[in-house]
Amino acid sequence: MTRFRAVLTGASGGIGRAIAVALAPHCDALLLVGRDAARLADTAAAAGPVARALVADLATREGRDAVALPCVNLLINNAGAGDFAWLAEQSDATLARIVETNVLVPMQLTRRLLPLLERQPEAWIVNVGSIFGYLAYPGHAAYSASKFALRGFSEALRRELADGPVRVLHFAPRATRTAMNGAAARALNAELGVAMDDPARVAQELLRLLRRPARERLLGMPEKLLARINQLLPGVVDLVLRRQLSTIRRHAPAASKGGSA
Repeated sequence: MTRFRAVLTGASGGIGRAIAVALAPHCDALLLVGRDAARLADTAAAAGPVARALVADLATREGRDAVALPCVNLLINNAGAGDFAWLAEQSDATLARIVETNVLVPMQLTRRLLPLLERQPEAWIVNVGSIFGYLAYPGHAAYSASKFALRGFSEALRRELADGPVRVLHFAPRATRTAMNGAAARALNAELGVAMDDPARVAQELLRLLRRPARERLLGMPEKLLARINQLLPGVVDLVLRRQLSTIRRHAPAASKGGSA
């Protein structure tokens, strides 16, 4: 595998921490970006001497300007926010936070680092999306919308950069055991028999994507199959989810405050 000089956002915990630990042996430098100083320091310690922690709020220009790594050749836009709740129960501030974190921040940080990435013989941008960016799910209207948007951004940017050294990859995990999937989401998944991946497994799948780059990688069955069916026959998925609607609605209010990574 190529040696990386990488920037990883959302590195404070969950999938980000697992990616940092798995990626570090393949890095000459690894800049870990997050907002929680204590958790970020813990991730940096686990990742080893190549890792450096940067506490920054990427929703601000000052935070994005602080992201500096000479000769960077890998950007992983992993930071994300979600809220498992019915749309009617969500505030304007919650909707804005989800869209800003999941769409605007990756776009703005990518634009800022793109000139540095383009100076390298080879470089990669990995946008960490979600299976819900292919398969919109009740109780996740804003989150699904933001992840659909991130997928569209990845596709358009890949086409913009097709004649240069930067490859754009889209990585879509399914439900994962992280703080963002809180007690209510876990209870729903348990009742419906929905599998949840360990963050370490997700990190290994991301490394597989870097070893054999492809424009996108979706994780998990039957989620991957349902995502593909949804693209061709959305009415079939409508019927499947309609049968689950009362169960989803029963669990959703308990998670109305949401979370971020």
